[in-house]
Amino acid sequence: MSTLDPVAVFRTEAAECLEAIEAGLLDLTHQLDNKDVVDAVFRGLHTLKGSGAMFGFEALAAFTHHCETAFDRVRKGEVSATSELVAAVLAAQDHMRALVDQPDADHGNIGHKLLAQLQAAVGGKEAAPAAVPVPAAVREAPAKENSWRIRFSLPANSMANGTNPLGLLDELRDLGECTVRANTSAIPALDELTPTDLHISWDVTLTSEQDRSAIDDVFIFVLDDMELSVEEIDGPTAAVVAPADEKAAPAPVAVASAAPVPPAAVPEFRPVEAVPAKREAPAAVSQAKAAENVRVPAERLDELMDRVGELVIAQSRLSQLASASTDIALRSVSEEIERLSGELRDTMMVLRMVPVATLFSRFRRLVHDLARETGKVIELVTEGESTEVDKTVIERLADPLVHLVRNSIDHGLETPADRLASGKIEAGMVTLSARQAGGEVIISIKDDGRGINRERVRAKAESSGLIQPGQPLSDSELLQLIFAPGFSTAAAITNLSGRGVGMDVVKKTVEALRGAIDIVSVPGQGSEVSLRIPLTLAIIDGLLVRVGSGRYVIPLSAVEECLELSLEEDLRSRGRSFISLRDSLVPFLRLRDLFRTGTKPDVHQKVVVISTGTERVGLVVDQIIGDHQTVIKSMSKLHNNVATFSGATILGDGSVALILDVGHLVAAGQQQEAQLRVAG
Repeated sequence: MSTLDPVAVFRTEAAECLEAIEAGLLDLTHQLDNKDVVDAVFRGLHTLKGSGAMFGFEALAAFTHHCETAFDRVRKGEVSATSELVAAVLAAQDHMRALVDQPDADHGNIGHKLLAQLQAAVGGKEAAPAAVPVPAAVREAPAKENSWRIRFSLPANSMANGTNPLGLLDELRDLGECTVRANTSAIPALDELTPTDLHISWDVTLTSEQDRSAIDDVFIFVLDDMELSVEEIDGPTAAVVAPADEKAAPAPVAVASAAPVPPAAVPEFRPVEAVPAKREAPAAVSQAKAAENVRVPAERLDELMDRVGELVIAQSRLSQLASASTDIALRSVSEEIERLSGELRDTMMVLRMVPVATLFSRFRRLVHDLARETGKVIELVTEGESTEVDKTVIERLADPLVHLVRNSIDHGLETPADRLASGKIEAGMVTLSARQAGGEVIISIKDDGRGINRERVRAKAESSGLIQPGQPLSDSELLQLIFAPGFSTAAAITNLSGRGVGMDVVKKTVEALRGAIDIVSVPGQGSEVSLRIPLTLAIIDGLLVRVGSGRYVIPLSAVEECLELSLEEDLRSRGRSFISLRDSLVPFLRLRDLFRTGTKPDVHQKVVVISTGTERVGLVVDQIIGDHQTVIKSMSKLHNNVATFSGATILGDGSVALILDVGHLVAAGQQQEAQLRVAG
């Protein structure tokens, strides 16, 4: 059994913490006076600092401390949150991520430059005391100091989980003068002692000008799992968070002073009974929520998916054997295994599905940075974030979407002055949306900018030799030229564009995912690029058909209906290739002719009507064999350029059936329809 590496666990949790901090900072750019967001960012920085120190990431803890201090000043109202402060902490957050990934690397003076920017953002010279922790001994004497009695104990497994109580005590010492006593009464006998368990609790007397919230902040990231009591010694009432068990409570501690203090100087601690009940409920809820989620490495899901795929192939083999047998018991078992394997496959597919919100959230930071770099006012809108896609698709779509968003901002959106001159609002809008259509997910990137200049595209294509001068092209074909390798209409190469590689990457990635790209652009109103991507790349439901002597699979999610095409109707439609379907003409393709089988058609051919979006086309096949659970296998490098097929699968008898590329066939059918309409 493998043991988790604590440092690897910390890196995973630190990445999540940094994402939460970044999301809070980006929210703060729109609501600089939102105290809840400020508090959330502060808690995230505090958690990251404390966890980093406990796991030995000292450079990370020291650097994060300065950002935490800056937000602490904002939280207390000493300075105001500004866009400059948010930008400085965002830049610092990138450095924090580098310190997490490479703690021992030489990062040069990057940290000093970032801290200088942070200091300038919170008030220049006046920010220095907040950026550097000042020892309690040299602080200016406050008007009134408070004395607190703090008793706390941590769970027995806290040391094994990376929580270092010495770090908590050090933070308490930073708040003021402390007297610390360890309670060792709970330590068991040596033969019963577990070395990794923690059996010590602490009793601390703190004298500080800080208020109660500063003490709570010390324990903020371990509060749910520990027992903690805080009592103001000089105050009229005791403030209790979660009183420890009376039997485990340490002996009273006398406050250090020049003269002995009588026992009465430390008041008797009386727990409040109503408060623990309120504290236990959130802890129970927190533990319940934690138990509902299990973090599993992605490689294990991939391995499980491979096993399920092999099981589906074996089940297909069993079904074929059972169908050829007269044994009723064998057929019954085969049907039961088919049902169970189908349910297992569906469950596995759900496990692999990830909401596109995880993908869209990455672009908030990108848009924020590009807006500052270009001087444009940009608003990012996301729609359909709950749409779920296979995790492999999500991973491979990240880079193409980055290129498309950068292209929309650089080429599409105008400067604020140009937008106002053309009667638009100053802020340009980029919309990321996702929706499911059958077995596909359609991800769109839309902007309300200037649109694509078709004359410039044609001129660039002709000068680059992509098309002949004056060559007739449809509007769709002309717009698709922007995805050609090396194609760019930018006048100069910048950090954002001009090299002609971005859109080429988009096209290659989408084609590798068996997807398609649609472009719509209206001059002066903006452009929309839609990526049509299969929901999954692993297992699909398919319709198994026969054409000549070969068998093929049509994705079932694209099938609308099946019709019979008699020999007379087939002969009558020669030269036309249309069928009338509920008062509308649908073009159809004869797969026998397309695949050049060299066989005669069956007497009773079938037409399988497939669609993508609003476009439909019929496929003429010789026989419909039935539904088939299809495990998708990649085509060999030799067949990568065969556009008619998107993959292959292994049938029950061990033979191979090719999977038809629905998008390509629909496009071919629509092109045939257009040619016939022009000719007619």
